[in-house]
Amino acid sequence: MAPSTPLLTVRGSEGLYMVNGPPHFTESTVFPRESGKNCKVYTFSKDGTLFAWGNGEKVNIINVTNKGLLHSFDLPKTVCLEFSPKNTVLATWQPYTTSKDGTAGIPNLQLYDVKTGACLKSFIQKKMQNWCPSWSEDEMLCARNVNNEVHFFENNNFSAIANKLHLQKINDFVLSPGPQPYKVAVYVPGSKGAPSFVRLYQYPNFGGPHAALANKSFFKADKVTMLWNKKATAVLVIASTDVDKTGASYYGEQTLHYIATNGESAVVQLPKNGPIYDVVWNSSSTEFCAVYGFMPAKATIFNLKCDPVFDFGTGPRNAAYYSPHGHILVLAGFGNLRGQMEVWDVKNYKLISKPVASDSTYFAWCPDGEHILTATCAPRLRVNNGYKIWHYTGSILHKFDVPSNAELWQVSWQPFLDGIFPAKAITYQAVPSEVPSKEPKVATAYRPPALRNKPVTNSKLHEEEPPQNMKPHPGNDKPLSKTALKNQRKHEAKKAAKQEAKSDKGPDLVPTPAPQSIPQNTIPQSVSGDPEIDKKIKNLKKKLKAIEQLKEQAATGKQLEKNQLEKIQKETALLQELEDLELGL
Repeated sequence: MAPSTPLLTVRGSEGLYMVNGPPHFTESTVFPRESGKNCKVYTFSKDGTLFAWGNGEKVNIINVTNKGLLHSFDLPKTVCLEFSPKNTVLATWQPYTTSKDGTAGIPNLQLYDVKTGACLKSFIQKKMQNWCPSWSEDEMLCARNVNNEVHFFENNNFSAIANKLHLQKINDFVLSPGPQPYKVAVYVPGSKGAPSFVRLYQYPNFGGPHAALANKSFFKADKVTMLWNKKATAVLVIASTDVDKTGASYYGEQTLHYIATNGESAVVQLPKNGPIYDVVWNSSSTEFCAVYGFMPAKATIFNLKCDPVFDFGTGPRNAAYYSPHGHILVLAGFGNLRGQMEVWDVKNYKLISKPVASDSTYFAWCPDGEHILTATCAPRLRVNNGYKIWHYTGSILHKFDVPSNAELWQVSWQPFLDGIFPAKAITYQAVPSEVPSKEPKVATAYRPPALRNKPVTNSKLHEEEPPQNMKPHPGNDKPLSKTALKNQRKHEAKKAAKQEAKSDKGPDLVPTPAPQSIPQNTIPQSVSGDPEIDKKIKNLKKKLKAIEQLKEQAATGKQLEKNQLEKIQKETALLQELEDLELGL
């Protein structure tokens, strides 16, 4: 019988051991503590019933349910372990070595039958990156990238290659989650002026020029990250370059692309320039969240049409984590940020809590969807190592600090299959905790001696943007675009400034309060005498000119993106709006 709460596994200089999950947090008897610093790796099976670890001498497998040792393999140099989805196979990887005389080394990737302990197959796998074969969830299919082509095996029969996907220099591939039909996304980097591309295929239909379900090509890509949604209907592709040739970013340049299995593709338009820090799918597969832009970064939820649904405004964040049930989203700023977390109810778009986990290097949701694990681990940080267990309402339920002469290397939850823990109603009231929460000290800004006795002025380096709902209002077909929102803010700011100017001349007039930020823009040369109407006319002409350019590109045979075609469809409405404004002059 599975435990009521997931276990925590802790690996560090004090050894490898397990801790009972909330509410007890005592050391578990499921796994006897293995002392010493030799444990390099551990892993759970996908359902959490099997546990494997390497102690520098052997790789052992135990059954977590009955605490029995299943197998022990003599693999002292193993640094990577992985179970297949249905616990049939254990994959192990050791660093590849060659002999001094230059002869080829022995196979270093082994696949073991978990039931019998027999070695099913050994491969040579030189690189640690993408070392593990990829299985479909039912284990009917297994795939490996070998010499720039993908080899497929069926029913865990590794003696014969069932199928091959061969393109010029496949750099990476990702199998789709879920049941049949199986799909695979492949990435081929560009060369000699040719663009990079990502293609989606349905297994085993790889032959012919029209075999691909979808194709997306792009030039600015040194590497890509491909993210399938849970229902395997679409892939998000983060394409990034190592160097930003414009010099705008130290992190290179990133773009986000959306590719659906029905052939649709689009570039996701991000309203703020800068790096893309994180992109994550909701478990519902109907929306995704992106964290992007120069600090303070923006976070936005998009739907499957790549339209923004909700904008969380700006803040110190660089990561996003959906809860297992998809009803809570945590936006966090870790690494070189101070560890501020924002916990949101994504159904009602309400902020639940804003805890701070300083110096955190690791974050993970508990499979029960209620608890959060944050940790400070070596070698990222070698001081103040330890971990904390939080409730999503912001309460710290358990805190463990490693002694100053020791290090914490890894900590993680025991995984569980979906549906084991039912989703519970969201609560906004902080749960009680016996652990005292220390409020982090907020460092005050430096003030030179000449200003210390004078009033503090509220000047900010960056204007913070508040959260806003981007869903269409009643009567509108679509939410406002980023340009429309920007123009709306400018319009409101100018209107407020005009009201203030009138109130200065006539004291009887009541001034309208100005918004927080009034952008200072150069006023265009007047045509109608009203700067607001002139601005609208100028923006409309600019949009119409862009549409004309798109139509010329389409006439030359260039294939336009989905969002570009939507722009062309708006031409009639824009012309009518321009005519109405000019007639009103």
